[in-house]
Order: sequence, then C-alpha cells, then structure tokens
Amino acid sequence: MRDYWLNKLFFDLQQPALAGEFKKDREAVLARYPMSAEVRRAVIEDDIAVLVPRTNAYLLRFYYAILGVKDAEFIRRLNELPGHTEFKEQASHG
Repeated sequence: MRDYWLNKLFFDLQQPALAGEFKKDREAVLARYPMSAEVRRAVIEDDIAVLVPRTNAYLLRFYYAILGVKDAEFIRRLNELPGHTEFKEQASHG
C-alpha cells in the first residue's frame, strides 16, 4: 500500500533547497511529515525493502539519486529484494 506522506516527501525533495536541507538533517525534514515510526525509520536507514511497496517507483529512484546512489547500485539493491528480479535484465543491458 502506498504511503501518501512518504511519496509527498520524495516529491518535495525535488526542490533543491529542501534536498540540501534533507542531506544535512534528515530528522528535521522528516518532522514535517506525519509518517509512521516504521516508515520514518526506513527513510533514516535507507531501508529499500520497506520503501519499495510504499512509494512510487519513479519517486523512489529519484530519492536514491539525490542521496548520490548511482542507477546500477539502486538496481542492485532492488535485485537483492525477494521477488524483485525483473531488473536484472535491465541492469545487464545498460
């Protein structure tokens, strides 16, 4: 099930000022979004297994990009999740 506030956060992080603030102090930015403790912890710990089912795939990819995670690394992390092997062919083709 999608989490509105998680998706809102990831959407809002497209604003360079907020993205910069988030990189400096995640907790302060997260305090503005009424997320569950589990989702908040997943954002702080970059727990992709918790984030994947709760957010839009494009926003999640963008989120990891602003954290400095390259596409190949992002896809590798997805492929490590149980049941997420559909990205293996994509990764091997560039």
